[in-house]
Formats: sequence, structure tokens, C-alpha cells
Amino acid sequence: PFEDMGIVRTIPGITILEPVDSVMLRDLIKQTAEGYGVYYIRLLRKNAVKIYEDGSTFPIGKGVTLTEGSDVTLIASGILVDDALTAAAELKTRGISARVVNLFTLKPIDKELIIRCAAETGAIVTVENHNIINGLGSAVAEVLVENQPVPMERVGVNDQFGEVGPQDYLKQRFGLTPLAIVSKVETVLRRKR
Repeated sequence: PFEDMGIVRTIPGITILEPVDSVMLRDLIKQTAEGYGVYYIRLLRKNAVKIYEDGSTFPIGKGVTLTEGSDVTLIASGILVDDALTAAAELKTRGISARVVNLFTLKPIDKELIIRCAAETGAIVTVENHNIINGLGSAVAEVLVENQPVPMERVGVNDQFGEVGPQDYLKQRFGLTPLAIVSKVETVLRRKR
């Protein structure tokens, strides 16, 4: 679904997690089992691309910076973290330095990291496998507008219902590709200048 995180984000006190791979999932499951509270863990239906080394740990509520960059920050979650990394590599060939952050906790969100990225790069592009309404992009925008306003663009589903089909087809259908990310970066950088 493209609406789930937006719906549950309105529940007071809930923790919303979207692990990117099995290494992260393993650590987050352990933490939630040992913790107290209400947790929503968003999983994917296919095998994930491995991003992290076995044994890695992930403090809930803190994002992970995967690559450094100075021109723009790509804040991604879930299955689109790998696409954000691919887009960052393409941007590098175009002379654009992109920081990539995996923001796997949607709530509570890592405000400190978002504010620091905005201050250091001056532009943000969020990348999510979710409706752009009330998902990662909305949550990041709320932090930015209240603390560190900078130009921002969102890659995500544009207020549409989902479909069933092969993952590659669906990514193309809904504009969730590395090239779509690159296009949004080019747009946000024009606004930054």
C-alpha cells in the first residue's frame, strides 16, 4: 500500500520503522521485542538489496548517512534507498555531490539529522515508496519548514492507488527510479541557486 505510513503516523506515540534490508530488520526486531510501546514495521514483499554488513546496529529514531555529499541530500527509505545510492552515483558523473541518508524511522523522526543536512547541503530530495502525502516527504517538510527551510522536492507516488505487478514495472509506472531521482535533484538545484 502507498497509504499505510501516512495513516498510522497520526497515531499518538507510535514508532514507525521501514527497514531497508534483512540486516536492519534483524536488529530492529530485537529492539522492538525488548522495548515498550506500539511499533509499526513496514516490510516489503520481495527480497531486499543488502545495504548493511551483518551485525550492524541501528538506533531507532536516528537516520544513517550512507554517503557524504555537499550539493544536495537524498533522504530515502525502504526499497528506494538502493535507488537513491544509484542516483547519487549517476549525479557524481554529472559533477553533483549528493549525500544519501537512510531515514528508516519515520516516527520519531531524526530532526537533528534533517536540520544538519539542510544546513550543510542547502537542498533536500526525499525518496519513498509511498504516497507523497503524509509520508516521508511530508514528515521531512514539517521539520524543514519549522527549523531550516531549504528547497525540497519529493520522489514518491503522486496521490494514486497502488497496483499489482512486477516490482520493476511498478517502479517505472509510479516514477520511483534513479532517473526520476536525478530529475528531482536537477529541479531542486535550480531552485537552490
